[in-house]
Amino acid sequence: MSIIQAIILGIIEGITEFLPISSTGHMVITSSFMGIAEDPFTKLFTVAIQLGAILAVIALYWKRFLQSFDFYKKLFVAFLPAAVIGFAASKWIDKALGYPIVVGISLLVGGVVMLFVDKWFQKTENSEDKEVTYPAALNIGFFQTISILMPGISRSFVTIVGGLAQKLNRKNAVEFSFFLAVPTMFAATGYKLFEYWHKFKKGEGPGLPEHGITLLLLGNAIAFVVALIAIKTFITFLTQHGFKAFGYYRILAGLLIIILVCANFHITMV
Repeated sequence: MSIIQAIILGIIEGITEFLPISSTGHMVITSSFMGIAEDPFTKLFTVAIQLGAILAVIALYWKRFLQSFDFYKKLFVAFLPAAVIGFAASKWIDKALGYPIVVGISLLVGGVVMLFVDKWFQKTENSEDKEVTYPAALNIGFFQTISILMPGISRSFVTIVGGLAQKLNRKNAVEFSFFLAVPTMFAATGYKLFEYWHKFKKGEGPGLPEHGITLLLLGNAIAFVVALIAIKTFITFLTQHGFKAFGYYRILAGLLIIILVCANFHITMV
């Protein structure tokens, strides 16, 4: 992986992680077109740079993270389903991630569903701010597990829909989705780093390549800056225009991956 490729992937991560368009799907497309090797470091890099995106949420909403301990308890409740189901279904998840057609279909199906989301939740889109309850947090957590079991469906999308289903308005649903990303992505990044290090120590995997630390730091820095901009832009756009534009975009991205698979184009699974 070159420095330019690391920068591009950092940009893609920063843009797509919190938008309902699937960061996994876009990493797959981008890595494939750039011809990045499908090796252990690439897989580590694409997960580890999520840390930069996480820090963008903390930087933007730092006051909320200092608000009360109750805030953390609700995030923990929402995080639990993903932690339990993700661990139990880890073999299925690894297997699903090996098939680009799964990502393409998830993007496509999710895009079609997204065309109707605004209509389904029209009554609550501009309602007053509402505090997330513990039952609501748990339900949103179960929605999040859909994205774990179906790569390409978008964690951001299903958690936002989960929030809307709990009668939150768009702004509150989007913000809770951002907050829930912090423990979820911290756990995923930490697990990936530990797994990479553990395999290296046992002699079952490679160490970091030359300039590997530099690439990881650079990718995280780029993802952080871009995510800052993307988060603010997304909230403004979604509040004013809804999900439909993202739905059409997802359909096109999903069709692109499906066409590439049918054309036997080599797709790098990150």
